[in-house]
Amino acid sequence: MIIGASQSIRNVCNLIDKIKTRDVPVFIKGESGTGKELIARKIHESSLKKNGQFVAVNCGALPENLLESELFGYTRGAFTGAYRDKPGLIEEASGGTFFLDEIGDLYTHLQAKLLRFLQEKEIRRVGDNRVRHVDVRLISATHRDIEAEVLLGNFREDLYYRLKILTIELPPLRKRKEDIFLLTDYFLKKYCDDFGREEMIFSPEAIELLANYSWPGNIRELQNEIQKCLILSDGGRVIPADCLSSKIYPGEEKEKVLPHDFFRAKAEFEKRFVYQALSQFNFNRVKTAQRIGMSRQGLFKLMKRHDITVPASPKD
Repeated sequence: MIIGASQSIRNVCNLIDKIKTRDVPVFIKGESGTGKELIARKIHESSLKKNGQFVAVNCGALPENLLESELFGYTRGAFTGAYRDKPGLIEEASGGTFFLDEIGDLYTHLQAKLLRFLQEKEIRRVGDNRVRHVDVRLISATHRDIEAEVLLGNFREDLYYRLKILTIELPPLRKRKEDIFLLTDYFLKKYCDDFGREEMIFSPEAIELLANYSWPGNIRELQNEIQKCLILSDGGRVIPADCLSSKIYPGEEKEKVLPHDFFRAKAEFEKRFVYQALSQFNFNRVKTAQRIGMSRQGLFKLMKRHDITVPASPKD
């Protein structure tokens, strides 16, 4: 499930909807932790190949000799320990989707083999002369600047242009701060359920700190932070700010730097407050207005003033 109501995430969802019937390679760019595999799975589940397998492999997780045999398979006797024929992961994904994560780490020799697969839809197992046809949609992803890698000679230019027929750029979490409330709410409910805890919430101070943190590790870092907070909390329903990591919660002794523009600070607070309230009450605007002591019309005016949008089909 893709969580978010920001314009950047809506653009990603719209693009996925447009390409679901287009059986061409998709290239996903984004920092580590932004959810590249989640997007790849969503593309697969929306595609004409959704009944086939979704197979994923991380190029940076295996050495060259092992990665080649894992991707393309091998025949009996191809190397020491090859006691039987074994199909590769690309073959296993036939009729479905193959997701190649961190493709920027792919060795040059394997870049050439992958290019042939993209051009001909054929693969050759290690130690085999037989060519096999494979019907697979390839989705690749990386956190690297591939264009820079091409200029440095570390990545084949012809392969790069084959991979990026359709490109999806995932924004880092620091550029979609309005989604932090939605993601926090989602992970809190998920891990409370996983840990067998009653539903919990963060204190207003903790929420403010979560919203203002830069999240260099993106969604994965937020996810891990929420798990840690649930483990460290004393069992009360409200998670206090001092459960947060020191990089997020510097402690009482550190002075907070406030913006000098009063009206700008007020507007930022209003926007965060309204979005947090909407998120907490599942974007039910009638219920939200009642709980925060406003009329529905007053809430609508604030939403319009601060350009606050809600996910499709909000529950009113």
